[in-house]
Amino acid sequence: MIRKIFVAILISIAALASAAFGYLRAQSLSQQDQADIPAYHADAPKLPLPATLDPKLFTDTLNQNIYALAANEKAVLYQQPCYCHCDREVGHKSLLECYVDRHASVCSVCKMEAVFAYQQTKLGKTPAQIREAIMQGKWKEVDMSKYNLPPAAK
Repeated sequence: MIRKIFVAILISIAALASAAFGYLRAQSLSQQDQADIPAYHADAPKLPLPATLDPKLFTDTLNQNIYALAANEKAVLYQQPCYCHCDREVGHKSLLECYVDRHASVCSVCKMEAVFAYQQTKLGKTPAQIREAIMQGKWKEVDMSKYNLPPAAK
């Protein structure tokens, strides 16, 4: 009888230790995931936003189209992180800054996130809802093919 109680206690301790380890591991991953979120602005801009580059500066249709939509969605892009981690590499503070310079013209992540933000805005999503979806990686599902077409063909 005492042996059965002792075994039951050991099993309970092992289960508790396993659960505690799992909880600590989840907390650690959560903190790591939080540290991996690129820079963004949580609130709408209070000051005038910088101009994005003129789409006519680019010779290819894809960049012309995406820089044009970025110019129309500056306030939304201002509130989005950019998962190419240009915040670390070039000091960008949000996805918008990728379109203030030529960075987005050579970065597929920036392009896909901007198109995703544009599409979600057209569906009535708020910048915060869009940001949450970007953080979940949903921007990776964007079909870029129609943005390679001349504006009249879209």
